[in-house]
Amino acid sequence: MYLLIALATLIGILLGLLGGGGSILTVPVLVYIAGLSAKNAIVTSLIVVGITSVIALINHARRGFVCWKTGLTFGFAGMFGAFIGGRTAAYIPDPILMVLFAGIMMMASIAMIRGNKKTRSDQPSSKNLCPVHLPVLAILFDGFIVGFITGLVGVGGGFLLVPALNFLAALPMHAAIGTSLFIIVLQSGAALAGHASHMQIDPTLTLTFTGFAIIGSFLGSLASARISSLHLKRGFGIFVFCLGSYLLYREINTEILLQMKQLAIAHWDFLLGGLTVIGLLLFYRLWLWIHSLRHIDNL
Repeated sequence: MYLLIALATLIGILLGLLGGGGSILTVPVLVYIAGLSAKNAIVTSLIVVGITSVIALINHARRGFVCWKTGLTFGFAGMFGAFIGGRTAAYIPDPILMVLFAGIMMMASIAMIRGNKKTRSDQPSSKNLCPVHLPVLAILFDGFIVGFITGLVGVGGGFLLVPALNFLAALPMHAAIGTSLFIIVLQSGAALAGHASHMQIDPTLTLTFTGFAIIGSFLGSLASARISSLHLKRGFGIFVFCLGSYLLYREINTEILLQMKQLAIAHWDFLLGGLTVIGLLLFYRLWLWIHSLRHIDNL
C-alpha cells in the first residue's frame, strides 16, 4: 500500500508540473502494482482523472481560462465517443486492452518528446481569449476520436486535447489547458457510463489513490514555477516510451495475436463499418488541410 501511495503522489506531482501526462501511468500502476484487471484499472483511472480534473478546473475557471462554448462543442462529441469507447471495452479481452494502452502510451510519449514548437502564445489577459467562430465539424471529429480513446483505455486525453484546442480552435495555451480540463471531466463521466455494465470499483483503493494524487498535484503546481517543464516533459516522454515498449514486449505473444484475429473475425461487420466512418472523416480532414494550404498561399 505504501508503494501505491508513493506512486499516486508521484502521478499527481507530474500532473501538477506538466498539466497532463501523469495520468497515463495510472492504469499500469493499478494493473501491475495494485493487481487490478485491465477493465477495473481503466474504470478507476477514469475516476481519478475525472476528480483531479474537476479540482484543477475550478482554479482555471476562477482565472477566466475556460472557454465554455468551445469546451461544450468539443465535449459533446467527446462524451459520445467516450461512451462508445467504454461500451466497446466490454467486448475486448484484458490483454488486448493493455496492448492498445501501450500503443497509446507510445503515441503520447512521442508528443511529449517532440513538444509544441508552434503554439498560440496570446497573453492570458487577451480580450479575445475565446473565439466566436469555430470549425464545428473538425472540432466534433477530433472530440469524438479523443473521447473514444478516453473511454476505451482510460487515458484522459490531455496530451491530445491541448494541441487540438490550441491549433484547431485557436485557443491560447492558458485557455487550451483550462478548457481541456472541462472536456476531460465530461469525457470521464460519459466513459464511466459506458463502463457501467462491467464496472467494479474498490472504494478504499480508489479514494486513497485519488486523495494522494490530488495532494501530489498541489505539490507539483507549487514546484512548477521553479522547474523547466519543457525538459521535464521530454524526459518524462522518454520514460513513457520505454514503459510502453516494455508493456508491448510483455503483453504481445502468440495467444494475443490469435485473440486479435478471432475478435476481428467475430465482429468483422462492426469493424468494417467503423473503419469506413473513420476513413470518411479522415478524408474530410484531408480536404480541410488542403484548402487551408490554398488559403495560406493566397495571403
